[in-house]
Amino acid sequence: MAKQIGIYKKIDFLRERYYKVVIGKEALMKIISETEVAEQVYNSNAIENSTLTLEETEKILLQIDLERYISERELFEAKNLARVVEYTNKRAKDQELTSDVVLLLHKMLISNIRDDIAGRFRNNNEFVRVGNHIAPAPQEVALLIEKMFTEYKSKSSESIIKRIAKLHLNFEYIHPFVDGNGRIGRVLNNYLLIREGFVPINIRVIDRVEYYEAFREFDIKGKTVIMEEIVGKALTNSYHKRLAYLESKKIITLSEYAKNSKSSFSNLLNKAKRQTIPAFREKGVWKIGVEV
Repeated sequence: MAKQIGIYKKIDFLRERYYKVVIGKEALMKIISETEVAEQVYNSNAIENSTLTLEETEKILLQIDLERYISERELFEAKNLARVVEYTNKRAKDQELTSDVVLLLHKMLISNIRDDIAGRFRNNNEFVRVGNHIAPAPQEVALLIEKMFTEYKSKSSESIIKRIAKLHLNFEYIHPFVDGNGRIGRVLNNYLLIREGFVPINIRVIDRVEYYEAFREFDIKGKTVIMEEIVGKALTNSYHKRLAYLESKKIITLSEYAKNSKSSFSNLLNKAKRQTIPAFREKGVWKIGVEV
């Protein structure tokens, strides 16, 4: 519990610092948000076993031809998810997240992939399972989604980290759609974070093992500890990146920083992964901002 409280306080501190320096630099934040779309799309799709690399994802979104054949499904998965991410970035602050919005996001995500299931919850005999978890019956889905939102709102006094972690775990437990649950679930995290005045996060494919372990912990023990750590570190990472840019620091790789400071790279990498230093991942590379 003490570790979790420490993360909560750290996020509050970083958020306050962020709001002090972001004034007048909204254009820079817009640029950062736009450059992160491809990275969010790549990671979220990769968690769902897409074969696209980050570079290929960027090329698809820029409408540049790839050097290899990819399926039509993977092409639409990249384009559609980018559209959903961009919609979230633009509309979250002004539009409350409801079941209807969730259905709209799903329709955007699954269109041209499986139009028969796009924009609707599971119905009739559409049962799904994830690993050993069998999701609730289709007729329960709509009510469970409403309960999920009600619980989220009722816990408004709790840390955003705990609330996002619990909602994400609940959403994936319900698994309301035939397809697209993971990607929509990760979008909802950012929809709510942005709506409540926080910065978006990127759950990365490199952390997939820990991410899956968080679901197992929730299924077996009903606990959210691992997911809170994932969300907390992702949010810290996002603030560290933005603050480095906003405070006009020189951004260098962590390996370069280790060399310049004559520090152990492995020790710094361990601290970066724990987010105990202001390092951040950008396109898969650990970086850090230093005073000029």
